[in-house]
Amino acid sequence: MSKISIIIPTINEANNLPLLLSDLSIIQKKGEIIIVDCGSEDKTIDIANIYGAKVYKSHERNRGLQLNMGAKNSRGDWLIFLHADTRLTHDWFRKLNSVLNENKNYIYYFKFKINHKKIIYRVLEILVNFRSQYFKQPYGDQGLIIHRTTYFENDGFRNIPLMEDIDFFRRLNNKKDLKQLNIPIFISSRKWERTNIFLQAFKNWNYRRRWFKGESTKSIYSDYYKND
Repeated sequence: MSKISIIIPTINEANNLPLLLSDLSIIQKKGEIIIVDCGSEDKTIDIANIYGAKVYKSHERNRGLQLNMGAKNSRGDWLIFLHADTRLTHDWFRKLNSVLNENKNYIYYFKFKINHKKIIYRVLEILVNFRSQYFKQPYGDQGLIIHRTTYFENDGFRNIPLMEDIDFFRRLNNKKDLKQLNIPIFISSRKWERTNIFLQAFKNWNYRRRWFKGESTKSIYSDYYKND
């Protein structure tokens, strides 16, 4: 068994993936990197192969399915789920390693940072980190670190194209076990750059509201990618 398995779902991430894989290269033989691609038409898979990642292909564009496929093919004690457009600091693995030796019952997530200098993003960081810490509502783009026992005992991510992170947390036996790390993860600002960040936040809240009311993820997914 490896110490960690890093699982990254991709679709046309050739511009972002080399930067993340470079950040992850410090794990060397202490872990594995798993890319689950859902039909990239750029150089995503070529880049993954160059960096020595294990590549699996999903038959549909479905992030929950991709993440779960990665987990089922993993060998690590700890599963780390990352989005392809995120970045980590040079010492992330050293800091994380000390934490993972403490308690395998916790589900960890990184401290939310946005990879852009605009002041307005500092406000968003404060709000997201407050929500995550005090309301126990982190999202998948913050990076999720879950022991494989905890992951499979809670039936992992369902095969749904979005909201898979919220769905997983709703099924957790104990949300008190969610814990923020004092290690930043840098999120790409690309989804906020195309619109006003407060408008985007409202859209995201509305998507979640529709999902909580029972609307199908297929319908929400269609609107999400149509508008974003």
